[in-house]
Amino acid sequence: MQAQPLPPAENEPGRELAKALEGYARWAGLSCPERAPLWVERLEMNREEISRFRDAPTPQGPAFVAQAVMPEPLPLEGPVDSAPERTAITAEAAWTAARDNEHLRAFTRLPEVLEPAGPGYLSGVPFAVKDLIAVAGMPCSGGSHTGSAEPLPEDGACVAAMKRQGAVFIGLNNLHELAFGASSHNPVFGRVINPAAPDRIPGGSSGGSAAAVAAGIVNVTLATDTGGSVRIPAACCGVVGFKPSYDAVSRDGAIDMSESLDHIGPIGRTVMDCAQAFAALTGLPEFKGIPARSLNGLRVGVLGGFFQEPLDTDVRAALTDIQSVMRAGGAQTHEALMEGIELAAAIQFITISTEAATSQGERLRDDGQRLGEDVRVRLEMASLLPGHWYLKAQRLRRVFVQRMDRLFDDADILLSPTMRSPAPLVGAAKVDIEGKAYPLHTAVSNLTMPFSLSGMPAIAIPWGETAEGAPLSMQLAGARGKDWEVLAIAHRLSSLAPR
Repeated sequence: MQAQPLPPAENEPGRELAKALEGYARWAGLSCPERAPLWVERLEMNREEISRFRDAPTPQGPAFVAQAVMPEPLPLEGPVDSAPERTAITAEAAWTAARDNEHLRAFTRLPEVLEPAGPGYLSGVPFAVKDLIAVAGMPCSGGSHTGSAEPLPEDGACVAAMKRQGAVFIGLNNLHELAFGASSHNPVFGRVINPAAPDRIPGGSSGGSAAAVAAGIVNVTLATDTGGSVRIPAACCGVVGFKPSYDAVSRDGAIDMSESLDHIGPIGRTVMDCAQAFAALTGLPEFKGIPARSLNGLRVGVLGGFFQEPLDTDVRAALTDIQSVMRAGGAQTHEALMEGIELAAAIQFITISTEAATSQGERLRDDGQRLGEDVRVRLEMASLLPGHWYLKAQRLRRVFVQRMDRLFDDADILLSPTMRSPAPLVGAAKVDIEGKAYPLHTAVSNLTMPFSLSGMPAIAIPWGETAEGAPLSMQLAGARGKDWEVLAIAHRLSSLAPR
């Protein structure tokens, strides 16, 4: 039986649903039950995913459980593309540039003084940190009025790892509040400006992190990715964003949004910048470079179906171009199709909603009126979803991940665009792509979130731009644990990208 779509809040069925939700909210002790019409409107934005999810049969067997994946060791033998000996940007220069570029609103706070550079292969390299991750001596606001203003006593694990190799922290990056959105229009610190295309969003939730790199303030930042929040801003701003395998980088010291989806990864000017940071983040005692990876004989699964229907014209042309470059280098490309991929958005929606309602439930209950309206509505709506939906979503996710794994029987790497379109215009609530209107968050995260669900390493690399100058981006993904293989292939391709 085909499930009926959710009714809009302004018609009679919508009002009936709102009344039912209001009663449920009062029974469950949720705040502000009179806001129920707003919840119906928000649910309406995801009615396609919800309807598909309700129609899908529940698989038998266990639920998916996210487990940490350690990357395979960095190969120590054979030729390498060497890392630069030192950064071209000093910490003092980056610190000054962050102040001089306040109009970008890429930072929330800067330290009053800089710590001295320590020894290591990142000695003196300036880096910034998404204001969702603990830095000693700095508050961690999460980009929210509900965040703490008290300085924290110690660094998050990823920040400490960078400092152990001599990197110098220069500031906290702006973001979409609590990392729960895609526009980086922050209610506390203002809207992040995209340096590459000021009339377009910088992406989210790590918009300030990508903007700081795109503006040349720093070469690398640390950010979080739950459904694409490293790769989407990188794509919007024309830089590189690397999401490692799930929990390859420790999340200790980061504010949880969705514990089975959250990843920490770098955004960088180049793949090498990301690789250097990844080496430090995973505790490598030395880093001399990335293995020199030829494209000859590389098996490339070009993701089709869901991943190409629809695509913006410029994005489709870029996808065609990168395949031509790969084949010219000796790679073998084939179309890769995955059964059940159409359920990915539904699984993601139920998973992130339920886990966010859990991780942020006390914040919503105790201080919800101080949240930005979009995040508040999302968290309130998430609190209303039936609990058995989460279990069903994780059973579907187990099957989904198994099918994703099988794609690597015939491929060394998977290729797709990072987003269906270039960065949407500022203020756009929906994005029209080949005649289909998508809600903003769906439009930008459709192609990134499958790899957050699966915990596979994925990277966004710049690949040309539109006639108007908006960056275009391609995404490469590998099997879990193949992080260095993904970085090596991305590094090789980046050297061949259009300038």
